[in-house]
Amino acid sequence: AGYAVFWGWKFAAGFVLLLLVHELGHVAEARRQGLDTSGVYFIPFLGAVMLLKEHSKDAARAAWLGLGGPLLGSAGALAVWGVGAAMDSDLLVALAFTGFLLNLFNLIPVFPLDGGWITAVFHPMFWVVGLTGLVMVFFIIPSPIIPIIVIVGGIELWKRLRGTSVHDASYYEIADRQRTTIAVVYLGLIVALALGMSATHEARSLDGDLRDGATTHVMSRSV
Repeated sequence: AGYAVFWGWKFAAGFVLLLLVHELGHVAEARRQGLDTSGVYFIPFLGAVMLLKEHSKDAARAAWLGLGGPLLGSAGALAVWGVGAAMDSDLLVALAFTGFLLNLFNLIPVFPLDGGWITAVFHPMFWVVGLTGLVMVFFIIPSPIIPIIVIVGGIELWKRLRGTSVHDASYYEIADRQRTTIAVVYLGLIVALALGMSATHEARSLDGDLRDGATTHVMSRSV
């Protein structure tokens, strides 16, 4: 209902469903690892979260848990795009764009975003880059969500650098082959989502008529 105030109930319903598909990706991976979950919860204007009753045994398993959401979420957005293109539906294509954006944002290497869990298998400097990027994004697109993520991510980074994190050093000791596989999937997903956003972006003019000399404004269908 809150999202419907800004976007209308149809887009809001589709957006919440895309959030659910994303979280179900985490649930599926948690079940594959034999982890007990306590449900998926929606937080108005912040998104959704899957809560665990136990943690993954090592950073590699946690990374795959983080990847589960964006992988299934991206597949869901791709399916919506396919249906939207077949039906020539601006609404569905706009939802697909939003789905691609949502999953790409979650891949920013900052805890507690999915990207933070994924890049935990690498050097903590990845989190520094993510935090810096988020601060820059905040000055471009001020959002109350970003400062919350920066604060939580900064605290977690400080704990890891000081060695006071809940996980000991053995948690991060994984094979190089595992790191390489996770890196390939992570970077590949980023590229795929960026391409998906580009493909669902549309050029339009303010007066709807692209005559010679008319000013063309590029905007996403989701705006």
